[in-house]
Amino acid sequence: MARVIISGGGTGGHVFPAIAIADALKAKAPDTEILFVGANGKIEMEKVPKAGYNIEGLNITGFQRKLSLRNLAFPFKLAASMIKAVMIVRKFRPDVAVGVGGYASGPVLKIANTFGIPTVLQEQNSFAGVTNRILASKANAVCVAYDGLERFFPKDKIIFTGNPVRKDILDNKINAVQAKQSLGLDQNKKTVLIFGGSLGARTINEAVLANADALLGMDHVNIIWQVGKMYFEEYKNCILANRKDIKILPFIENMDVAYSAADVVVCRAGALTISELALLGKAAVLIPSPNVAEDHQTVNAMSLVNKGAAVLVKDTEAKEKLVTEIQILLNDETRKNGLESSILYFARPEAAKQIAAEILKICANRKA
Repeated sequence: MARVIISGGGTGGHVFPAIAIADALKAKAPDTEILFVGANGKIEMEKVPKAGYNIEGLNITGFQRKLSLRNLAFPFKLAASMIKAVMIVRKFRPDVAVGVGGYASGPVLKIANTFGIPTVLQEQNSFAGVTNRILASKANAVCVAYDGLERFFPKDKIIFTGNPVRKDILDNKINAVQAKQSLGLDQNKKTVLIFGGSLGARTINEAVLANADALLGMDHVNIIWQVGKMYFEEYKNCILANRKDIKILPFIENMDVAYSAADVVVCRAGALTISELALLGKAAVLIPSPNVAEDHQTVNAMSLVNKGAAVLVKDTEAKEKLVTEIQILLNDETRKNGLESSILYFARPEAAKQIAAEILKICANRKA
C-alpha cells in the first residue's frame, strides 16, 4: 500500500490537477492512502474535502513582490508552517510527496526532502513557478505540460505528461443540444462562454459591460457569463441581465456542461483552463491576466497562438477588441474550425494516469 502526500494549491489551476492526480492514483491502486496539505483560507480547503479527500492546512502566504507590511509576517508564518509540516510528515509517513505548486507545497516538500522521502513536482505552466524551481534540484521527477522547461528544471528529471484535468471534463459525454437544454438556452443560437477563472476577472467583466450595447445587438447568440462570486452582486442586475439568453452566474459548478454548450470561449490563459480547452477542442479568445508571476499566462497563451490554436487579446485592450474577436469567430466558420483543430495538439487525456504511474513506480522502488 502506497502513502502519498499531495501538497499545494491557492487557485483552481493548482487544486483541480491535484485532485485529478489523486483520483488517478485511486483508480490504479485503490488502497493508496492520500493526504492533501494546503493553505488555510484558500480554495483547496473547500474543494479537496468535497472531492472526498482529507486535507491539513498550513498558515502560509506568499511573499509579496511589492513593498507590503504583510511581508513582515512572512518569516513567522513560514517558520510555523515548517514546524507543522514536520508534524504532518512524521505522522503520515508518506512514501512520496507530490508538489503541484502554490504556497503550501514549499514547506511540505522541503521537509520531505530532509527526511529522505522521494518527491515529484507537477508544473502546470510554460513559465515555471518559484516554488517548483526551488524544489526541483532534489525532486525525483518533474512532470510538465509545455516544451522548453529545461531552462528551469534538470533535463534528466523532466517528464512530459501534460496537465491533468478534472474528471467531469475528461469524461465529458454531454453534447451541445443536451448542454443548452440543461442551461435553458436557445438551441438555434450559437453560444459564447465567458469566464475569468474560478474567482472571476474584473477586466473581463468590465470589458463585457462596456460592450453591452453591441452584445445586446447580437440577438442571434446565447451568452454564458461567469462573473465570479465576489463580483456577482455588482453585475447580477446590469443591463445584460434583461435578456433571457444571457446567463449571468457567480460560479459554474458543471464546467463540462458550459464547455459543451459553447461555440466560442473567452477566458484567462491559466494552465488548467488551456488544458481543458485543448481536451475539448474549443475555439478560444484568451485574455492573459497581468496579475500573475512573471506574466506566465501570456507565455501560456503564446504557446497556442504560435501554433494557430487560439486568439490572444491583451488585458489592456479587452474593451476595444473583445467583441470584434468574438464576432469574427462566430461568423467565420473556417477560422473557428482551424482553432478547434489546432488546439487539439495540446490535449493530453492521459496526463493524470501518467503522473500517477510515475508516483506509484517511485513508491514501489522505495519499498523494494
